[in-house]
Amino acid sequence: MKRIMPVLAIGILFVLVSCGNSYEENRRLSRAEKERLDSLDQIAFKVGVMPTLDCLPVYIAYEDSLFEKDSVRVHLKSFTAQMDCDTALTKGSVQGSVTDLVRAERLQSRGVALTYPIATNTYWQLVTNRLARIRELHQLSDKMIADTRFSATDLLTGIAIRRGHPKYNVYRVQINDVKIRLEMLENNEMDAMFLTEPQATKARLMGSPVLLDSRDLDMHLGVFAFRKADLAGRRRQMRLFLKAYNQAVDSIHRHGLQFYGPLIRKYCGSDPQTVKALPSLVFTPAHSPRRQDIERARKWIIQH
Repeated sequence: MKRIMPVLAIGILFVLVSCGNSYEENRRLSRAEKERLDSLDQIAFKVGVMPTLDCLPVYIAYEDSLFEKDSVRVHLKSFTAQMDCDTALTKGSVQGSVTDLVRAERLQSRGVALTYPIATNTYWQLVTNRLARIRELHQLSDKMIADTRFSATDLLTGIAIRRGHPKYNVYRVQINDVKIRLEMLENNEMDAMFLTEPQATKARLMGSPVLLDSRDLDMHLGVFAFRKADLAGRRRQMRLFLKAYNQAVDSIHRHGLQFYGPLIRKYCGSDPQTVKALPSLVFTPAHSPRRQDIERARKWIIQH
């Protein structure tokens, strides 16, 4: 027994030392892997995206390896609140992001120089809680509307209030996260809100009336904005990004929106019923937004 104990002790010590070496080795490898991934991310073309349908061409280009085929490494940075996209643009952690002209012009007024090579097909609908019995704009009186400050939804909320002339105040509640905003509508925690697709379709399926549609106002405010400071050394990446984007748009035209139902469910978190009910949407190749939409956003920023 006395002979066994030292042998056992040596064995245990050997195991502990081996484990220690393994732990240190794993830490070293983990650091090396992190440094490798950080290096790849640094040279990649980083773009902020949201769980909204205006990002579909980017999702298709990413999933179909259209970026890789042109030898451009694109990293998608997913956000659920536009404010987080703005922060990423401001700090330079992304080269570009989906946004709207109101938010983008506000960033420019604060010193972040941007360019808009892609105008999207985004529109917003003012939907109301199915239990709130709000069928007309004047019935927003003494009700709560969820929107995001200094954004297209902020601008549109102001238009809705002016058009409706509600007798009492309308309470504007800042809910930035699009997923939380939709959940609040589902849970009857909010009276009204502006939503884009596919969240707007989900709301309509729940029986939410639509009081206002930005398309009826001849306003096209959705864009992908890119940092001018970053593009000087990334012109090739920008050119190939736009090429892949246009190829993805062509694919939507060729196959139809429903063909990409699995991608919409994956990236937007939509259920099959919502995807099936999506309206027919036209996606256009990359082009700059209309001057009148930029001017409208600028004017609103100056006034607010």
